[in-house]
Amino acid sequence: MAPPPEDESGAGGGRCCGGVARWVLLGLALGQFVSLLITSTGFASSELARRGINAPTSQSLLNYILLAVVYGGVLLYRRQPLTIKWYYYLILGIIDVEANYIVVKSYQYTSLTSVMLLDCWSIPCVIILTWVFLKTKYGLRKFLGVGVCVAGLILVVFSDVHASDRAKGPNPLKGDLLVIFGSMLYACSNVTEEFVVKKSNRVELMAMLGLFGAIVSAIQISILERKELHSITWNAGAVLPFLGYAVAMFLFYSTVPTVLKICGATMLNLSLLTSDMWAVLIRIFAYHEKVDWIYFVAFACTAAGIIIYSYKGSMEVEETAQVTGASDDKGKEGDEEAGAHNPV
Repeated sequence: MAPPPEDESGAGGGRCCGGVARWVLLGLALGQFVSLLITSTGFASSELARRGINAPTSQSLLNYILLAVVYGGVLLYRRQPLTIKWYYYLILGIIDVEANYIVVKSYQYTSLTSVMLLDCWSIPCVIILTWVFLKTKYGLRKFLGVGVCVAGLILVVFSDVHASDRAKGPNPLKGDLLVIFGSMLYACSNVTEEFVVKKSNRVELMAMLGLFGAIVSAIQISILERKELHSITWNAGAVLPFLGYAVAMFLFYSTVPTVLKICGATMLNLSLLTSDMWAVLIRIFAYHEKVDWIYFVAFACTAAGIIIYSYKGSMEVEETAQVTGASDDKGKEGDEEAGAHNPV
């Protein structure tokens, strides 16, 4: 598809700016929706941990089943062969399952707020992985933003270890370390997904991730969580958080690619940052807990770091717009091919 001709009168530029503004607003709304989904999963995991239920893999199983059924059905309807070997999806499924397992496990040891803030550790990990394997270029400003983010994370760990109020969890340091390790696995998963999406398509990725994620989760449950599942009293207080977690995760997995297509990873990271404040509000109003003042300092550091990391100059914005337009054209060509193979 040829690029549209330039409008010398400037009217086209005005319409373009208006269209961009509408897409930005839509991206902001979807970003806040995704942020609330992340907070909902944290709330569900924290509620299960509060009730003494320790079955992190079982929480994620239903999400993977939903992904496999919904997107697998679409993939079967299209009758398209896999564009990437199945064993790559198996590796991705293992990484994703273990990342979810470790982060959900951390709720047994540390607070909801700490988990939400320490998740930001995935940002510097993503930078390193994309720089090494995807050859993404980063300037000094990006690394400065990462350094400020890390300073905020250190404040969170310091608060959990040295605060006198031990309502934050039985072993905050262990929980914080689990979150950091889980965030590293999330970074590996996200970078792998970015690579797969560029080589394949979103439907195939979600379907195969759901399929192999469900298989790996079922095997892990049969080994690690059989006794825990038998000991759970399955009343409304236990079933509802399980279902809420699965539905929120399914919607999160399904919505994130759309947010990335509309406004990119920068706006997504800024939107997910607000989940930390949603978590603070849940901790104050739902659990009636006091929030240490260091948390607010840590949040400010993390927010400042991500803003520095996400800032783009005018040239970068123009390049991003050009790349986005090229990606849209490529996506349309793929849809036309799918329609040619599967006429209605």
